[in-house]
Amino acid sequence: MTKTLTRSRQNRMIAGVCGGLAERLGWKPRTVRLLFVLSCLLPGPQFVIYIVLWIIMPMPSRDY
Repeated sequence: MTKTLTRSRQNRMIAGVCGGLAERLGWKPRTVRLLFVLSCLLPGPQFVIYIVLWIIMPMPSRDY
């Protein structure tokens, strides 16, 4: 069974993008957020990529 890339419900600060990536990679959400903030110090389209991921990453389905 493969894990799909979805935004996180539990590890959510703004949109759940970093939390969702952390869950998919098996990393801690704090590590992914730190890497994102550090990458913002470099030139590039980090914020645009974050917004695009926010739009295209679905929320996980609720399993009751």
